[in-house]
Amino acid sequence: QGQLVESGGGLVQAGGSLRLACTASKYIFSTYAFGWFRQAPGKEREFVAALGWSGGYTRYAASLKDRFAISKDNAKNTVYLQMNNLKLDDTAIYYCAIDTNWIDLGTSVGDYDYWGQGTQVTVSS
Repeated sequence: QGQLVESGGGLVQAGGSLRLACTASKYIFSTYAFGWFRQAPGKEREFVAALGWSGGYTRYAASLKDRFAISKDNAKNTVYLQMNNLKLDDTAIYYCAIDTNWIDLGTSVGDYDYWGQGTQVTVSS
């Protein structure tokens, strides 16, 4: 609990950009993978992107890969989600999560062991 802290959410106009950050408070092992998910009101939590800490492998939701980019900063124990050309449908709470022993970068909620508290992203017209 409290291992992951998301930041960077806020209110942005459609077409704008935001960069979310997920900082881990504990040591990150090479077996870890990070995932970003989002949940809009009344909808299920859905996969956005994932990154393997060792090797930097990435995976994206097909519908988002042209606008979103996941990256990491080893020195800061932080994973980022750069979101460009934001649309009204991107409005959601964005969550960061850790899979402590990944083999394939998971796209399901159940693939991840620890979760942050989420950060709200609101896109306005």
